[in-house]
Amino acid sequence: MTHDTSASTTRPRRVTTTVAALLLACAASAPAARAVTDPDPAPAPAAQAGTGEGNDWLYVTVTRGDARAGDTRGTLLRCDPPQGHPHAAQACDQLRSLSGDLTAIPRRDALCAMIYAPVTARAEGQWQGRTVTYTQTFANACVMRARTGEIFALDE
Repeated sequence: MTHDTSASTTRPRRVTTTVAALLLACAASAPAARAVTDPDPAPAPAAQAGTGEGNDWLYVTVTRGDARAGDTRGTLLRCDPPQGHPHAAQACDQLRSLSGDLTAIPRRDALCAMIYAPVTARAEGQWQGRTVTYTQTFANACVMRARTGEIFALDE
């Protein structure tokens, strides 16, 4: 058996390999380009309801564990009237007192076990016509509750 390595047979292979590599590179970058060029994704159904008083809402989630293998629970908190959350009235009162600024929640004193069981709290939505986006990871659920009050209290 002979193997021909002349220029006439290696050139088509190089061209084919180069074209295949370029196609793969283009295919791999296409989703990223779409994400960058689509700055206004379709709003969530609750966001389509309008703006202003009475349309305050947050989709709150709590993820136990790390992001790859965590257990995520979430709910849509609406505040006029308070609904969709186990502690909707208290969470809405807390948000009203903060003007929707989740970073301004005052810390409460609590005795929490020093056990690392990470919990990530997320909130996205609209409050008084402003977009709200919040993400914070806490050492455990006790610390999260002490720092966020009723807003992320989904298990109780």
